[in-house]
Amino acid sequence: MAGLDNPRYPEIQIRTVSANPLVLVAKVRQALRRAAVRQSEIDRFTEQALSDEDPDRRTEICEHWVTIG
Repeated sequence: MAGLDNPRYPEIQIRTVSANPLVLVAKVRQALRRAAVRQSEIDRFTEQALSDEDPDRRTEICEHWVTIG
């Protein structure tokens, strides 16, 4: 898995004003789809992001995949 300073898809950037980590997961999924990322990759991200119930960990996982600004 890429580090926080080097997301897997750094060219994909998202923003959110919500503090809800599930909203962040949904936005990352949407951004991956819009960028025509393979469905298997989106499924992989989703599995990782939803496998941990800790909100901070979910945010970290999202940061491993895309740029959050």
